[in-house]
Amino acid sequence: MLKRFVDVRDEEVGAVLGSFLYFFTLMCGYAILKPIRTELGTAGSVKDLPELYTATFLVMLAVVPAFSAVVARWPRRVVIPLAYRFFLLCLLALFALLKLEIAPVLVSRVFFVWLSVYNLFVVSIFWSFMSDVFASGQGKRLFGFIAAGGTTGMLVGPFLVGRLAKPLGPVNLILITVVLLEVSTQCVRRLGSWAHDVQHQPPAAEGPVGGGVLAGLRLIVTSPFLLAMGLQVLLYAATSTFISFQEVRLVAEVGKDAAHRTALYGDIDFYVQLATLVLQTAVTGRFISKLGLGAAMAVAPVLTALGFLGLAAVPVLGVLIAFKSLRGASHYALERPSREILFTTVDREARYKSKSFIDTVVYRGSDTVSGWLQEGLKGLGMSMTGLSLVAVPLAGLWLAVSLYLARHQRKHASTPAALSPAVPDNVPAR
Repeated sequence: MLKRFVDVRDEEVGAVLGSFLYFFTLMCGYAILKPIRTELGTAGSVKDLPELYTATFLVMLAVVPAFSAVVARWPRRVVIPLAYRFFLLCLLALFALLKLEIAPVLVSRVFFVWLSVYNLFVVSIFWSFMSDVFASGQGKRLFGFIAAGGTTGMLVGPFLVGRLAKPLGPVNLILITVVLLEVSTQCVRRLGSWAHDVQHQPPAAEGPVGGGVLAGLRLIVTSPFLLAMGLQVLLYAATSTFISFQEVRLVAEVGKDAAHRTALYGDIDFYVQLATLVLQTAVTGRFISKLGLGAAMAVAPVLTALGFLGLAAVPVLGVLIAFKSLRGASHYALERPSREILFTTVDREARYKSKSFIDTVVYRGSDTVSGWLQEGLKGLGMSMTGLSLVAVPLAGLWLAVSLYLARHQRKHASTPAALSPAVPDNVPAR
């Protein structure tokens, strides 16, 4: 049945389904926490988003070197469960503080920053692990379906919140995420065993990464490829911030009250996730395999440029909903899996250290700068049309960087990265 939608081989089925479940539990747990953060933010008067983005960025600067130090000394079978259980303990501590109603305003701010760190970090670890377990050719065929696990989680999570928040209480929903995070940890253990038994990865592929604490940053600075990867993430995050700013203004114009505005935000997110799920399950793997990474990575920036031009011409909510849905679906279904495939061509130090820096510090750094920039432009009285036109060149640069990365992957895919999965994609596992 799975083969009707995915180009998967018999020896890969268990790993693909396990990876799907792994990403589903991660993102379902996060989706459960998001509305709790929104409610706590309202109750705790969390209004100063640029300041909170800045705080998140500073926390990232502390967490990433600590993670680099851990992956340098311990194997992945220890590091990934350790990281997830650290976040699990943090969740239990926040749950206790919320239940006891200790310093609610301060705890709400801490929860906002913590969840912003958690979301990017656990997803970055997930994709680092995926690029470590699967070879480049396998990624082209399978990463789209695996990514659909996260999208499904983002649909199921809000569904659960809507039906369990009243009978259980919002704070008690945190315990569901705790359970889901432990399931994710168990998936790591089983996938590691599959990589050893079926992919026949050598012991060194599962061992410590080695290197220094700041090696990830050093690799980014000295590698044009990794530098381009960081620039691509920065441009995606920056254009996302511009879209969010437009969304807030347009929803505020048509929203009758807080409930109506909340419903509009929910509808927009639903359409994005639904379109993404359809593409991921039925299109992504075959699209990337047949047309290549260049085409897959070009779709999102092209749609972004066209969408901003459309908003500049007709700044209405309907245009924004169509724009955000198409862009979001193309990013999560095509561009993000393609970007993760790129990391199958680098060595393990770059895969775990540089990738985590790009996915977290660079992303949140872009959020921080873009957030303050938005406030500055708003203060200068720039219209929505002006903001849209400012974002178009950013999308053009994003497209150029994406095409460069795709060309780089074509040149290096035939040469396995150091300690990459040992089984070529065209050779069945023994």
